[in-house]
Amino acid sequence: MAATPRFRKNAVDANAAEGSAARGGAAGEPGATHPVDETLPPLKMFTSGLQHVAAMYAGVVAPPMIVGPAVGLSAKETAFLMGASLFTAGIATLLQTLGFWRIGARLPFVNGVSFAGVTPMIAIGKDRGHEGIAVIFGAIIVAGLLGFLLAPYFCKLVRFFPPVVTGTVITLIGVSLLPVAFNWSQGGNATADDYGSTTNITMAAVTLVVVLALRKLLRGFLQQIAILLGLVIGTLIAIPAGITDFGALGDADVVGFPTPFHFGAPQFEIAAIISMCIVMLVCMTESTADMLALGKIVGRPADERTIEGGLRADALGSAVSPLFNGFMCSAFAQNIGLVAMTKVRSRFVVAAGGVILVLLGLVPVAASVIALVPLPVLGGAGIVLFGSVAASGIQTLATAALEKGENALIVAAAVGVGLIPIAAPDFYHAFPEDLLVVLDSGISTGCVVAIVLNLAFNHWGRTPEAEAADSEQPKDPMAVPVAH
Repeated sequence: MAATPRFRKNAVDANAAEGSAARGGAAGEPGATHPVDETLPPLKMFTSGLQHVAAMYAGVVAPPMIVGPAVGLSAKETAFLMGASLFTAGIATLLQTLGFWRIGARLPFVNGVSFAGVTPMIAIGKDRGHEGIAVIFGAIIVAGLLGFLLAPYFCKLVRFFPPVVTGTVITLIGVSLLPVAFNWSQGGNATADDYGSTTNITMAAVTLVVVLALRKLLRGFLQQIAILLGLVIGTLIAIPAGITDFGALGDADVVGFPTPFHFGAPQFEIAAIISMCIVMLVCMTESTADMLALGKIVGRPADERTIEGGLRADALGSAVSPLFNGFMCSAFAQNIGLVAMTKVRSRFVVAAGGVILVLLGLVPVAASVIALVPLPVLGGAGIVLFGSVAASGIQTLATAALEKGENALIVAAAVGVGLIPIAAPDFYHAFPEDLLVVLDSGISTGCVVAIVLNLAFNHWGRTPEAEAADSEQPKDPMAVPVAH
């Protein structure tokens, strides 16, 4: 009897991915539990989830920390916004990882406050106090509902993301995040006297060395939480160096709940709604790229249904966030690097991180303990995390047949355009502010360029015979059938 072809464990086609989500089985191993659906012992679940929280904490609290003072909120009200952002990030993460109905990617996918909305939100609410926050929240609610309705259509763009596009975008995600790690390594606040000091940079370098040494020397579970251990060791070393701030710990309340509509009922202004709807489209583009990247890393490639569920979770989380005084939610790419590095692929680990985020939002004093980690320490670990994302992109590009046609040119142009906001931050300074929402995101611009050039060089004007011949060739070596 002829050998029945099967696919390797890490290669999941659209049907297998959908079936896997329902059954929990890995492709080619009926009845087996896919690593994405595995549950770990409680201690491992907690510590691995805490590691995800530590990696994303600064990114979650930074937008409210910037927007609050810009719209005229007091320090206490800004702190309230930060706690609310942690709470709503936890809810959005639970929607993504656990999901219900056709909502949620059901991947180890972390959601938090999107940086893409910071500039438009400041423009909307600048010096308007509570009224400005109410207008921002109204615009986010409408944008979230729009995203929810568009998700079934937006997810169909997945066919425009072959390896030459996904590899480019994943690489850009990692490279675009590295400046964040460098900024943290210098201290995080460019106006501070010690920004870029030898103490801060040395502390980042020490943390980087500690993380690398732990990854080399430890084995098993301890190796998997090397980032968390590195953050703890780095923080302890930072205490005698004088860069650990205990002030927030003493000022924090023991218990606090993000009272619904704390700043007043949402207000709806057309200009603000249009701005935030544009931001939602940008977030959906980035989330699509992030889900494709994460799907490859965990061995469960994201199909249209997975992306639809993930985008719906993004949009629903964003629409619900303003109820609890939170901002727009989207994917956190830095946590993809953590998954790639630790090889812990369980979505329930990230769900545990979501529960921790909810608790941090309800217990401000616990959130302040996480905040004890100095930004230079976080920056040192971030270099490894974000570099891991870029490395995953390079691995994907290795499967993209760059020697074929103009694929190398596609990558060159897309990466070049995507790096503009990083290499020359003021490049688009003369453009209208509304366009800057897209142009200032190297991930979005690089993604659009890669998609358009892939269509131009590999699809438009080609004969049906050529298209059919290409479709018969596997685009990813991981998907090559092998006999039993």
